[in-house]
Amino acid sequence: MRLVFLGAPGAGKGTQAAKVVDEFGLVHVATGDLLRAEVAAKSELGVKARAFMDAGRLVPDDLVVSMLTARVAEDDCKSGFLLDGFPRTLPQAEELDRALVDHPVTRSLFFEVSDEQIVGRITGRRTCSECGAAYHVSAHPPKVEGVCDRCGKALIQRQDDREELVKERLAIFRDQTSAVVRYYKDKNMVTTIDADRSVEAISVEVHEILRGLA
Repeated sequence: MRLVFLGAPGAGKGTQAAKVVDEFGLVHVATGDLLRAEVAAKSELGVKARAFMDAGRLVPDDLVVSMLTARVAEDDCKSGFLLDGFPRTLPQAEELDRALVDHPVTRSLFFEVSDEQIVGRITGRRTCSECGAAYHVSAHPPKVEGVCDRCGKALIQRQDDREELVKERLAIFRDQTSAVVRYYKDKNMVTTIDADRSVEAISVEVHEILRGLA
């Protein structure tokens, strides 16, 4: 299977992806993780991408497309992969189809969730400054406020998780990614998931859908 998980930032795509990749033998290719790795490595791509990410803006298509197409061409992706957070724009979707002409995308799942829910999910996220452990102020708080349970270091809020930037990212998402959803719908390749529910309920539905494709 070659899957695309679509949805706004904070819709739960990554959480659900992590629950299915092992069972179905897929490589989880998350755009955000790849970009952050490039930023951490201070590569040429990372330096360019960081300026956009720190401002809460989307990284331009040409940077993302070149990175993703190279990644899915690697040997470990030949048995199947799951793209999380890509394509984000119509040109990206079209470029992806051209890159995968011999092995096209099998299915796209669109995780639909309200803006109110997303803002609460993202602005509440906290990450350990030392070990990277993830928390949420209400859904998964640390034992001591602001302190990592694992290593005792301070928890931080990512710059692009602040409310004003989250709302800006959502507006951009609604404007750009709606065209991607329509693109896959025109190909009869989209299944819409109600992502305002619990993680467990969503997971059951996702697994049922993917077992039907396997």
